[in-house]
Amino acid sequence: MKKQNKIILIIAIIIAGIIVLAQSIYIVKETEQVVVTQFGRPVGDPVTEPGLKVKTPFVQKANYFDKRYLEWDGDPNQVPTKEKKFIFVDTYARWRITDPLQFYRRLTNERGAQSRLDDILDGETRDRIASHSLQEAVRNTDREPDTTGRISELIEDTLPDINVGREKIQNMVQQTANKQTQDLGIEILDFRFKRINYVQEVRERVYERMSSERIRIADKFRSEGEGEASRINGEKERELNQIESEAYRKAETIKGEADAEAANIYARAYNKSSRARELYSFIKSMETFENTFDTSTTVILSTDSELYRYLESME
Repeated sequence: MKKQNKIILIIAIIIAGIIVLAQSIYIVKETEQVVVTQFGRPVGDPVTEPGLKVKTPFVQKANYFDKRYLEWDGDPNQVPTKEKKFIFVDTYARWRITDPLQFYRRLTNERGAQSRLDDILDGETRDRIASHSLQEAVRNTDREPDTTGRISELIEDTLPDINVGREKIQNMVQQTANKQTQDLGIEILDFRFKRINYVQEVRERVYERMSSERIRIADKFRSEGEGEASRINGEKERELNQIESEAYRKAETIKGEADAEAANIYARAYNKSSRARELYSFIKSMETFENTFDTSTTVILSTDSELYRYLESME
């Protein structure tokens, strides 16, 4: 019986030792940092180096915090702009714990930090949007529209000048928020507008304005196109008349030269011999006959007529 009691005692001592050892040792990973607390109060400096660490068992507790960059995703909020236009603004940010001891004292855990960031970043976003126009929140600079030709000039006329821009507003929110988080042991590394959109009632009016603006641009292009078409048609008619006039002049010149050449040939042939003259007279008489009479023409010829003489000789 005594031997069994000794075995039980030894087992109990071993189990107790394991429990004490487990309560005394904790492991810190590369991505973690630890604040050791005793009865809820921080003890010593934060543990930021990875490895196997020791603490007082049962009395002290290791509180783990992430050393990596953490994500904050804001809820879309309805915010008025400087022109009193209500828009939905969706934001996100990245942050990290820079002082785990101060972080534990002020916020306790990451859930508390997320809640505190909601208040700070949402409030700063609302203040900055309300201080600037919608165009300032949407656009960054006065860059030229990504278009070519005349439409670039038309669209550029409708775009207001940008003095601040979206990127600077984001930087303002980040800088002001970091001033408020200095005593919280955290740092906001980046802040961005994820999405900006009109509320429904304003969106419909914006679509109507965009539609009317595009119709105005289309009408302007249409009128310019009609004017250009009229100019091209006028130039075409002028050039066509000029070409036809030049062609007619050349045709008449060629015809006159041909007639002169034919007359010259007839004249030379007429002067060569009496038979040639007779042939010439015959051909000219036949041409006159062909141009003057048809099958239904009735004529009375004198016996002294040259035409009668040729007709009589044909018989």
